[in-house]
Amino acid sequence: MATKPEISTNVQPDRLKALLKDLIDIYSPSGKEEEALEFTEDYLKKRGLSVERQVVDENRFNLVVLPEETEKMELCFVGHLDTVTAWDLDDYGFHEDNGSITGLGTVDMKAGCAAMIEAFTALAEAGNSLRSVGLALVVGEEQEGDGAKTLIREHSFPWALVAEPTNLVPCLGHYGYLEVLLRTRGKIAHSSMPELGQNAIEAMLKLLLKLTEYADSAPQGLVYNIRQLSGFPGGFVVPDSCEAWLDLHLPPDSRMETLKADLEQLVEEADENISGMDAYIRFENAHSGYLISPKRPVVKKLREAYQKTALPWEPQVFRSHSDGNVLWAGGTDPVILGPGNLETAHTPEETVEFSQVVQAAKLYQTFALSL
Repeated sequence: MATKPEISTNVQPDRLKALLKDLIDIYSPSGKEEEALEFTEDYLKKRGLSVERQVVDENRFNLVVLPEETEKMELCFVGHLDTVTAWDLDDYGFHEDNGSITGLGTVDMKAGCAAMIEAFTALAEAGNSLRSVGLALVVGEEQEGDGAKTLIREHSFPWALVAEPTNLVPCLGHYGYLEVLLRTRGKIAHSSMPELGQNAIEAMLKLLLKLTEYADSAPQGLVYNIRQLSGFPGGFVVPDSCEAWLDLHLPPDSRMETLKADLEQLVEEADENISGMDAYIRFENAHSGYLISPKRPVVKKLREAYQKTALPWEPQVFRSHSDGNVLWAGGTDPVILGPGNLETAHTPEETVEFSQVVQAAKLYQTFALSL
């Protein structure tokens, strides 16, 4: 099929870059987003957008731009203003080199937030009154997802577009997520006489080896990450307690309950078969994955927006955890779509091409108008 020529929009790249710079230069780790929220609220109001605060806790809030007919909101653009903690507090801000933008939260996901804000600003400037499309900038995505949970609890909308980094590839599917706590116990002893104790860290390493063997052979293509490993107590002793935190990501068509049952059985068998093993497992957070049919009318409109902005339509599945999982659990169908590559998120090398941020803003504007 021939690609249609790119349509004309009133997105302003210079204004968009200035906004992105300001957002990146504000340090806003999860739980401490207040400065970014106040700046963004003031920015939206100065550009004629009616914005509401949605209280999340005593110090934090979401920012929501509602359409004229709130009860008929068909789709909400959703982005999170929080980031992971800085790798270097002396150098986390905006840098530009040859059209590449770097800085904490650039990819995840201040570039996506800036593109959505610019799209809505451009729409307001052009006098477009959106009766069925809203914008929500939320907090807490990098930790508890409390912003998205508050949003979906107080507002109902059948569709969402979440601007996580996908390199502008539309993701109609999303991996599930399971957060796991493992604990092993042993017997404390003097460090110079380990034979008198039972080392809980050694037991944990044996247990983790069993788990990694299971994950590597799992037919559903399980993705795992050992996020944290800690032994207690510290000091010149054999530790009698060890904890490990794991992130497990599973494809959309996988069964969460089957995975939980398999892991529980694995721990039970390790207890029975490995000498000195005293293991415990607990599931902290679980979010199901999902798949959205490309035949849905809203998805067809998104595909038309891709054609109008001369972008290739090659839907994929989003491999990470995001607010999309929370929205899906609340009854909303989220498409994941934003500038930047997931590979650099949460790393000191976060980088996005500014030209792609501009493309994102134009795509968002075109899609919003189609609704």
